[in-house]
Amino acid sequence: MNTVNDFKASLTADQPPEGLNVQLKSLWFDGKDDWQRAHQQVDQLNDQQSAWVHAYLHRKEGDIWNADYWYRKARQNRPDITLQQEWEQLVTHFL
Repeated sequence: MNTVNDFKASLTADQPPEGLNVQLKSLWFDGKDDWQRAHQQVDQLNDQQSAWVHAYLHRKEGDIWNADYWYRKARQNRPDITLQQEWEQLVTHFL
């Protein structure tokens, strides 16, 4: 899997593709509109990469205070783009 389009195509499956890192697995579940499972993937992780996905998920949830906390942990700024654009940006980054 090399592109966002490949990743999006995989969303028709019932389970995420084998070999995805935890960040992509989280984004995969989010792409399936399963915020809870997406959040479960990164909720207990403290690394910078997972924090970035965690921040996005809380931004999507509407919990901006919590999102900003995770953006700081990820050493990222909350972007001024749509959630869909941020999702695609994250998928591209982690691919």
